[in-house]
Amino acid sequence: MANTTALKRRITSVKNTKQITKAMELVSASKMRRAQDHAARSRAFKIMATDLLNRLSELTDVTNHPLYKQRAVANRLHILITSDRGLAGALNNNLYKAFLKEVTLDRDMGVKSSVIVIGKQGQRLVGKLEDVEVIAAYDGFAEQPTASDIRPILKEALGAFKEKRTDLVDVTYTDFKSSIAQEVETLRLLPAVFRPSKVSKVEEKALFEPSPEKVLNAVTERFIEVLLNQAFSEAQASEQSMRMVAMKNATDNANDLVDDLTLAFNTARQAAITQELAEITGGAEAMK
Repeated sequence: MANTTALKRRITSVKNTKQITKAMELVSASKMRRAQDHAARSRAFKIMATDLLNRLSELTDVTNHPLYKQRAVANRLHILITSDRGLAGALNNNLYKAFLKEVTLDRDMGVKSSVIVIGKQGQRLVGKLEDVEVIAAYDGFAEQPTASDIRPILKEALGAFKEKRTDLVDVTYTDFKSSIAQEVETLRLLPAVFRPSKVSKVEEKALFEPSPEKVLNAVTERFIEVLLNQAFSEAQASEQSMRMVAMKNATDNANDLVDDLTLAFNTARQAAITQELAEITGGAEAMK
């Protein structure tokens, strides 16, 4: 009887856990759809900005621009985008592995590493590293960070590059491919570089006023902000997607565990009943 009582308690506990994971799965699915739509919309803006800057690069010399300066690399600033909460599968672990690989590469090349950490999970992991300077740490961002949320990070990165406190600025984040596929990527922010793309006929005929040089000076920082903003959007969509999948797997595992425990409970109860019948039958035979 004691065995069946323990099994019954475990079944109840697992069912309660299953209700929680199922609720979290549904919440994450809803958030994922919103984050996915947001990332898709801003992705189109990123592509357009890149196309326009490619056109500008054909019309003016960018080598003298302060944000395009190529320097010998002695210091490298990383921006690591992780999540505040766990229960998102291997999301933060994959990010930490990719970041650690980049830091190891810096060490092998004799480059000093520093980092701006986004998310409580990243702060917990990066805090274990002794040879990486943490410049700043941010957490508590909204599901869809605004330009005001991201601008302090951008300002710190731009200031460090302009003041030559760092020679490279890279952002490591999880790129959203689909609800079942996400990849960790490291994107170069500074020095600014133009991404290859095909210039449309409309952009070929576009006129830049007052001049391509002045337009380039005005939009370069905005272009870098677009890249960083897109990284945040992709990271948020990836986080919600991986949490949804993780909670679905947890719910499925809970269902399997309930089935196994129910079978064990029924087997134990049947054995107890059989034992009681055997004892009753034995006692009746002894009284004859």
